[in-house]
Amino acid sequence: MSERGGAGQYGPNAGGDASVAGIGEFGLIGRVTARLAMGPTTLLGPGDDAAVVAAPDARVVACTDVLVDGRHFRRDWCSARDVGHRAAAANLADIAAMGATPTALLVALCMPADLETSWAEGLADGLAAEAATVGASVVGGDMSASPTLTIAVTALGDLGGRPPVVRSGARPGDVLALAGRIGYAAAGLTVLTRGFRTPRLLVEAYRRPQVAYPAGPQAALLGATSMIDVSDGLLADLGHVAQASGVGIDVRRDAFEVPRQMADAARALGVDPYTWILAGGEDHALAATFPPTVALPPEWRPIGLVTEGAQVTVDGGAYDGPRGWDHFR
Repeated sequence: MSERGGAGQYGPNAGGDASVAGIGEFGLIGRVTARLAMGPTTLLGPGDDAAVVAAPDARVVACTDVLVDGRHFRRDWCSARDVGHRAAAANLADIAAMGATPTALLVALCMPADLETSWAEGLADGLAAEAATVGASVVGGDMSASPTLTIAVTALGDLGGRPPVVRSGARPGDVLALAGRIGYAAAGLTVLTRGFRTPRLLVEAYRRPQVAYPAGPQAALLGATSMIDVSDGLLADLGHVAQASGVGIDVRRDAFEVPRQMADAARALGVDPYTWILAGGEDHALAATFPPTVALPPEWRPIGLVTEGAQVTVDGGAYDGPRGWDHFR
């Protein structure tokens, strides 16, 4: 993947590329929708007033997430396709965290008139590619002019006859387990913030999360008592489970292996790598609690226990480090 330069490359007609103003709303819609393949659950895709998506379960799981240029991503750090992957992953992971299978995405794109057409097309490619990893499709959305590039995605999912796995079901004695990577994206963000582009493992983890989507429905079938997508930080998100369930949760630091690239980056940047692991969230790992009698498959590694109480602790005690992301702090 080639590196993108600074914001100056994104002015009107940069590199001879047509702007969205040059081809107009309907021209852009035509270009974008032509890039979208429809999956098996899409009965009617873009082109009408609304799409039609199959709902075999007779219930639809739905969620929405918003990404704002300069706050949730930077175009000099991520390609348009990267941003598409990130925007889709943030929503698809929420569907998986309910124990459901994603079926469709709806995307609202608000953009400056001088944005290059190729950037919008790259975004569509990234969204479609990430959705395709779970058999879902981008089935429609909306576009508008805006001084700030903003992407709002709504995801739909199917429970397959299972009850949803919610945050309020954890009970003392349950095992806390994690599926997917944790800390990689947060480390990549720190690397980029400090002006570096390596280690690539960490930078690419920030640009394109690798989410364990199948682990969500798998956890539901295993009898998970609660589950959450770790989007804002492990300790912060586990706090939501603890509050909803009326329990305490204790996390073990020794349950996490710090990979060599992360350890090297932490040492070079003067950062405790466990800050990334415990407070970083954009890998979109899934955290779930299970009855102690459940034999967990390799996809789920135990990282702690549900306890009596109402706090999230680390190694049995209070944790005074950062706990995660808050949009308004």
